[in-house]
Amino acid sequence: MAISKSSYRINEQIRNREVRLIGENGENVGVVPTRDALERAIAADLDLVEVAPNADPPVCKIMDFGKFQYEQAKKEREARKQQKQVEIKEIRLRPKTTDHHRMFKVKAAREWIGDGMKVRVRIRFRGREIQYPEIAQQLLDTIAKELEDIAIVEQRPGMEGRTMLMVLAPSKGGD
Repeated sequence: MAISKSSYRINEQIRNREVRLIGENGENVGVVPTRDALERAIAADLDLVEVAPNADPPVCKIMDFGKFQYEQAKKEREARKQQKQVEIKEIRLRPKTTDHHRMFKVKAAREWIGDGMKVRVRIRFRGREIQYPEIAQQLLDTIAKELEDIAIVEQRPGMEGRTMLMVLAPSKGGD
């Protein structure tokens, strides 16, 4: 709330000599001295709010600033609600992971992708396993092959430190 308050200048904070005034009912009053506009706002028991500071002269509107802030916050909340948040789930494996264990992980990944989530597949190397990245590469290729009917590879397998990563996203046809 404090952020939006600082982005608008109100009442005495407006330092320009004259402003383009919009009345409390939305009618365009025209260019008037700032003092006159402020007196008009006080007479109406409302605030003078600078809504377009970059215009020449700046545009000010007579309104209830508290109500205006509330409406702005409500719009922001609504906009955040409308945004689609893509969740990324992760399955972790090792180069020595058994086929049975891998199938459990692939089954979970299949459910998540079916729900519209992305899945990060991480293979962690320990000790000397890092000398054989081709084993992990084959494992990731196998997983991608098993899920190719519902997922696409969004990020190709690549090394990050002692791990190899691949990101799978739901394919467009699956939606």
